[in-house]
Amino acid sequence: QVLVVESGGGLVQAGGSLRLTCTVSISSFGDYAMGWFRQAPGKEREGIACISWSGRQTFYSDSVESRFTISRDNAKNTVYLQMNALLPGDSAMYYCAVGNPSAYYSGGYPPLTLDEFVYDALKNNYWGQGTQVTVSS
Repeated sequence: QVLVVESGGGLVQAGGSLRLTCTVSISSFGDYAMGWFRQAPGKEREGIACISWSGRQTFYSDSVESRFTISRDNAKNTVYLQMNALLPGDSAMYYCAVGNPSAYYSGGYPPLTLDEFVYDALKNNYWGQGTQVTVSS
């Protein structure tokens, strides 16, 4: 069983920063692509960032590029999302997500991209309770 636990959300003023943390109980965590989604009320869940198993590759949606940074600590089974220059439009429930192992993204399979990660994470369907981020104007 895969357990995903997100934390670090809160209320912040526009222009402020937050750091989200996600811990995942999965064997061979360091072999999996990981990422973050968010979902605002009345909107679909949106993939916003992902990171390769080694941490060498990162991908972002246009909406968060240059403001958010995803990173990971494989020794702690943890992935982070540093969010800077927050906007009211960033207000949402944020979810950590699990992609596929590294072997999936090589040897003829699609390489890791944000779109590929979103597809894989939705298919894997491993979700935590999420952490709420609210940005006031």
